[in-house]
Amino acid sequence: MTALSTETEIVAANPIDLVEEIVLANEWPHDRSSDEEMVVEISGRWCEYRLLFVWQEEISALHFSCSFDMKVPKARRQPVYELLATVNEKMWLGHFDICSDTGLPMFRHAVLLRGAMGASVEQIEDLVDMALTECERFYPAFQFVIWGGKTAEEAVVSAMVEPVGEA
Repeated sequence: MTALSTETEIVAANPIDLVEEIVLANEWPHDRSSDEEMVVEISGRWCEYRLLFVWQEEISALHFSCSFDMKVPKARRQPVYELLATVNEKMWLGHFDICSDTGLPMFRHAVLLRGAMGASVEQIEDLVDMALTECERFYPAFQFVIWGGKTAEEAVVSAMVEPVGEA
């Protein structure tokens, strides 16, 4: 792959500062353990979500993950891996995976900011909104596979049914 050289390189501003402003404005519980990392807790319809933002200045990338308040037992990991393959086919941005250490399902995505002056409020809001939307949409599918014994295909079909109203 050929690299293009430029005389000046624009270094992106740390997007964690912007994330912190958004988090404070929304009064979300959070912990900023360093200049490069922030954890945020958000309540969803199905569970509590833990958002992790990590800034990698060396590559000007913001790594983001949104983990579910759910663990996948080792005995159910193979069917959940099949679910991940099925769900990830339907994704335009980001993907779902399982943390091998903790068994937590999560949505992950990275935003490259090289050459930009930094992330925008809209980019961060879209990132969080997209992640929460996908997590809420597919949370039932994870439950169906883990606890309901459904196949990946059955779980995705059941999860993607759009209900009308609430009981």
